Amino acid sequence: MPNPTLTDKQRTPPAAVAKAAAQGLKLREEHGRGGTEIGRRRARQLENREPISERDIKAIYSYFARHTVDKQGKGWADADRPSAGYIAWLLWGGEPGKAWIDTLHARLDDAAD
Repeated sequence: MPNPTLTDKQRTPPAAVAKAAAQGLKLREEHGRGGTEIGRRRARQLENREPISERDIKAIYSYFARHTVDKQGKGWADADRPSAGYIAWLLWGGEPGKAWIDTLHARLDDAAD
């Protein structure tokens, strides 16, 4: 059940998040790497701008927390040969996704207090 403190509009991925996820799907298709099946499903959810649940918010937040270190890897955001980590990062919404999820997660934390 969605958290009543967050509206459907707030839980709907912004256009920039959908665009990053779509780019991740495209790069994954082109390069044959990056992301798991869960990441691909998440990308489709974000690309379709489907409202996300509180559980999704926590999962996406955890993904970004675990994978920020990937930015230090070889080939991050390389236009010709992007790293698998970069492609996966995009599947989860990229930088716009991280900023959006950080905001939603903070609201959930505030509501829990």
